[in-house]
Formats: sequence, structure tokens, C-alpha cells
Amino acid sequence: MTEEDPIELPITDTFDLHTFHPRDVKDATEAWLDEVHARGFRYVRLIHGRGIGVQRETVRAILARTPFVESFEDAPAEAGGWGATTVTLKIEN
Repeated sequence: MTEEDPIELPITDTFDLHTFHPRDVKDATEAWLDEVHARGFRYVRLIHGRGIGVQRETVRAILARTPFVESFEDAPAEAGGWGATTVTLKIEN
């Protein structure tokens, strides 16, 4: 296995971006959103961390332009507060 080989990640309703290099966050987030949408998830959570808000803004820009995202907001305090974003995906018929 080389550094270039993709790593298979389990698809769940929560995606923690802490393990990704900042340059990979956009692609990883878009791919994960496509996959959870294809699998029929309705509610998901992205953990981007608090920091200075750069990752949060990157994630929210992606969510704002993703057509199957119905809404998004800060996660409840017990689920990460402003260090995470909860997302409601549209149900496709």
C-alpha cells in the first residue's frame, strides 16, 4: 500500500474531519456526502472542530452548494456544538 492508495472508510452518519489534511477536506467531505445520500441517510453530522473556523467555513460552503442538502446548523452542545455541523438531507423519491 502506498501513500497514494485510497483508504476505505466505513460510512456512518458521522464524519470526523480531524484526521484529514486540510487540502483533502473538500474532496473527502463531498465524497462522504455523496455516499451517505446514496445510502439514504436523512440526518448526518460533520465534525470539523472549533479552531479558528476555517474548516467549518469550508464544510458549510460545500453544504450550501450541495443540491441534496435540505438544511444545516451547529450541532447541539452534547454533539459538538459549534465544532460540528448537523445536516438534514433531502429524501429522493
